[in-house]
Amino acid sequence: MTGLLETIRAHAEVNPHGIALEPIVSDRVTWRDLAERVTQVAADLCEGAQSGKPHVLRLDHGVEASVLELALLEAGIPVLSLPSFFTDEQVRHAVSACGAGDDCPTTPHPAPSLLPRLTARVTFTSGSTGTPKGVCLSARHMLAVAASVVEALGTGHAGRHCALLPPGILLEAVAGFFATMLAGGTYVCPPQREAGLGDPFRPDFGTMVSRLAEWRITSLILVPEYLAGLVALLERTGQCLPDLTLVAVGGAQVPVELLKRARALGLPVRQGYGLTECGSVVSLEGAEEDVEGSVGRPLGHVRATIAPDGEILLDGEMYLGTVGEPRAPGPLATGDIGRIDDHGRLWVDGRKTAMIVTSYGRNISPEWVEAALLAQPEIAQALVHGDGAPAPDALLVPASADADLFKAIAAANRTLPAYARVNAWREVAPFTPANGMLTGNGRLRRKAIARTWLDGEPAFFDELEAATWRHRLRFLTIPQVRAGLAGTISQRTYLDYLTQAYHHVRHTVPLMQAARARLLERPELVSALDEYIEEETGHEEWILADIAAAGGDADRARTCRPNPATQAMVDHAYARIGNGNAACFFGMVYVLESVSVALAQRGASAVAANLGLPPEAFTYLTSHGALDQDHMAFFAALVNGLDAQEDREAITGMAREMFALFGAMFASIAMEDQHVAA
Repeated sequence: MTGLLETIRAHAEVNPHGIALEPIVSDRVTWRDLAERVTQVAADLCEGAQSGKPHVLRLDHGVEASVLELALLEAGIPVLSLPSFFTDEQVRHAVSACGAGDDCPTTPHPAPSLLPRLTARVTFTSGSTGTPKGVCLSARHMLAVAASVVEALGTGHAGRHCALLPPGILLEAVAGFFATMLAGGTYVCPPQREAGLGDPFRPDFGTMVSRLAEWRITSLILVPEYLAGLVALLERTGQCLPDLTLVAVGGAQVPVELLKRARALGLPVRQGYGLTECGSVVSLEGAEEDVEGSVGRPLGHVRATIAPDGEILLDGEMYLGTVGEPRAPGPLATGDIGRIDDHGRLWVDGRKTAMIVTSYGRNISPEWVEAALLAQPEIAQALVHGDGAPAPDALLVPASADADLFKAIAAANRTLPAYARVNAWREVAPFTPANGMLTGNGRLRRKAIARTWLDGEPAFFDELEAATWRHRLRFLTIPQVRAGLAGTISQRTYLDYLTQAYHHVRHTVPLMQAARARLLERPELVSALDEYIEEETGHEEWILADIAAAGGDADRARTCRPNPATQAMVDHAYARIGNGNAACFFGMVYVLESVSVALAQRGASAVAANLGLPPEAFTYLTSHGALDQDHMAFFAALVNGLDAQEDREAITGMAREMFALFGAMFASIAMEDQHVAA
């Protein structure tokens, strides 16, 4: 028996009807019920377990995932915890490396790699490639870290902890879930969509704040991106979260200016530091600290020292090794540069391998300059580079459609010494786990970003995403789009959307045929259009079937006139194809397919849950979304092969225009009786 189940049983003895788990969307679970469920599920798991074979866990937050996590720990069965944002390639690699193929039928079943003895959890760090590294942790180690967190904080914070980080993230599992179980608090574990995190890398902070207030949440673990979004919304709206007693922030360095803004709003923010190999938590700021920027004192399970070259070294409770490779003896070299002050506080100054040495001989930590950039509300993401150059340069992602990056750069440079000021910058598309440029907890994958944007000329598809990012952001501010993605639309609005979709989708194949007729001398484009035509033929009939299944009048939808905005979009497409470079059609493809992926992945399930409609009412969105994911990969390869500048300009121009016209179509749909998410 693990110490954790013993603790849960002790809570059940003292407070049997106290709430241990609160999933929001289903019944709450008492301590007594939790102890009984974990005991039973652990016994069932032991009966069917294969020795040493890990159990693949890839569930959304909720009672099922929580009970299973505890039961597997109790049963001594290793858990292969996979975040939902892992790519199919990363999932296949992780499952195959651990020999857990039976839990993923489409994966080959090689002989399992040896996991170190006592492995309780295998966590695959995101890494910079499709073959991430599997770190093996023992139950004793994870519970020691959780106990250290509780000891450092005291049980006074064991109120209502809400899981916001994506499922499968070790930091939330250890410092959030396990620590709450040890301390006797309530673990609030709603599905991510309920907390505004249907897409964890594009949070709906309005929904998040309203839910945190409604659920009376007292503690959170955030990555810096989530903290920045919460702070910006609270500053803009004047809302507050008075029930919070602890907001722990980790995963990446937090700009000091952001900490100051958060604390000015009354948020009880404490910065932490950790690594997967150390069970996710190494240090945490104390409540009494009067300086900003340190990551606090190391917790009881670990010791920190500084190497002669400034690298942070850690010793104490550590990981067992990686899949197929035992841990080397001695302290863990973190790769982070830092220092320990006279009060025992740890400061992280940057990454050892990312250090920039300018042509003037000045050493610059890119994280330092990035922190100054990210302190500016106009900048969502930043990567600083320029080793060997006279001064650092930056890649920037704007935070809004109207962000003034010139102003933001000037403001950031005023906070930096002359040698560290940003000299030149380039606006790029967002760094995300989906494109391989961001880890799950928000760290930049610098090598992957450099391969895309710095090592030679970027691919045209990446340039297209960057050139249209502001237009996409403006599209996403349209109330009807936001409500659709959140699922907060009425049945009438959904039927009106389908009707307008029918009136533009029925022109898809004729538009393709018009483009094909003008591109006959371009066999590679004709071939692509032929594939698209075959795929898209008949899709307008899917929409009419959905209208009928959703309670609408399909015949009326077929014969009614489209909204003027819908007609304007269609007319513009015909005009551009007929009178200009017909390759511009692929700009329309980019907009419609990328938007339909988002609507299918986030909107369809949310609308279905809100309206209680059958799956037959969503065949266009769900099926089209799945097709378009494949289409986007095909599309990227196609446009990357277009070298002519006039083709690229035509596609980019059409994409920008279509974001505006498609947005106008959404804006023309009435929203008379539904709530629009804040």
